[in-house]
Amino acid sequence: MDYYNKVIESVHVRFLKGNNFKIEKPATVSNYEENENSMILLHHGTLKFGEDQEIVNEGEVLFLPKGQKTQLTFGTGTKKNELDIEQFQESKRKFLQSLSIKEIKSTEEDCISVIQFESKVFDVVNFFNSLDIPPFIIRFNDRIATLVEDIMKELEVSNVGKERSLKAQTEVLVIELLRHILKNRLFTEELSTNSTYFKDPRLIDLFNFIKANIGGDLSNKVLAKIANVSEDYVGQYFKMLTGINPQDYIEYQRMEAAVVLLRTSKKSIRDIGKEVGYKDTAYFCRRFKMMYGVPAGKMRRRESLINVQ
Repeated sequence: MDYYNKVIESVHVRFLKGNNFKIEKPATVSNYEENENSMILLHHGTLKFGEDQEIVNEGEVLFLPKGQKTQLTFGTGTKKNELDIEQFQESKRKFLQSLSIKEIKSTEEDCISVIQFESKVFDVVNFFNSLDIPPFIIRFNDRIATLVEDIMKELEVSNVGKERSLKAQTEVLVIELLRHILKNRLFTEELSTNSTYFKDPRLIDLFNFIKANIGGDLSNKVLAKIANVSEDYVGQYFKMLTGINPQDYIEYQRMEAAVVLLRTSKKSIRDIGKEVGYKDTAYFCRRFKMMYGVPAGKMRRRESLINVQ
């Protein structure tokens, strides 16, 4: 139990987007794939997936881990369009029409809700993708279905604290998903063999040290001492377990910390750069724009406008 609590504590969750759709035309997509972890709640109609076209019942949820391909069929009817993912994306509006969660409740037509979220271990390893968990149906779990609906309801209103509420509800959703997996003993082998980053305390020490010292010296020399490995090996060691080199990870964490400060403080861009580890303000600004596509000052103005509204 302690091991799985550690897993849950280490997974950082972020809500990305959500949509409700009415299925205009039935279709089968041969190599359907989502770029992020996705949950599809079937309200009415038909939804099938996989080579065997396993049936999702109304009120059940299909979970599609990021990057996992599957054959997906949606919509009621004997005559279905057969497409690949590229053809489907190009003509998506022919098959799916947006509508509100309120409209879904008042219709019997084929409808689905789709939400997407990010789940990364220590903000670096995509959790479900790294476990190599295939798509699967979440059966007999009204709690998860209700959470998907609640997230969609929250998404469609303009209440105070909306962003925080979406984040909190998505975190609960992921916890319930993990509880469902453990309760039903699903993918226990994947959980026990693929979570290498939980089994090496040196790596966890590195993650925690980086988080606590985001504005300080995080050179490979310093990281090597924390992990008790040689300076020449620490980069290889980190990348072997996470798939990313430590300095790229550190820059990502520094920029994410900078975004938080831009959104929540009135500190100057120069002071924010220094606080997250950049002594050269011009270099910080160049790297920030390269990563996010907008200057730090423009992001701050954009966030201010969003907060006012």
